[in-house]
Amino acid sequence: MKKYTISAKPTDRVEKWYVVDAQDKVLGRLASQIASHLRGKNNPMFTPHVDTGESIIVINADKVKLTGRKWSNKCYYRHSGYVGGLKTTTAKDMLQKKPENLIKFAVKGMLPKNRLGRQLFKRLRVYAADSHPHEAQQPEVLEI
Repeated sequence: MKKYTISAKPTDRVEKWYVVDAQDKVLGRLASQIASHLRGKNNPMFTPHVDTGESIIVINADKVKLTGRKWSNKCYYRHSGYVGGLKTTTAKDMLQKKPENLIKFAVKGMLPKNRLGRQLFKRLRVYAADSHPHEAQQPEVLEI
């Protein structure tokens, strides 16, 4: 009896949508679970070089939690491109201005840094409110 590994093809992907409620969830733990589902690691047909994951919708992004003193100590950096142009934003400021970016940056850092990672990241939708415009996709609730 021959034993062989089955390698998934891009055509083997089944389009599934899930809704995740981020209310009172710790950011890092939530992001790692979302990244795992985007990547398709919960799927028995998981293949590292093929997109076998699902699409994820995150609601209530403005109600996510951080532990310890991370609201004031955790900083996000960006650079203008000019000399001395480093800009910093604390997690508390980001929650007030763009709460979706807290989850997006956390998940993006947990995905592969290549073409596949950029493709996977496009299937993440994050909303600060408790509603979303993706009812036509009939998303299922995913408990994390």
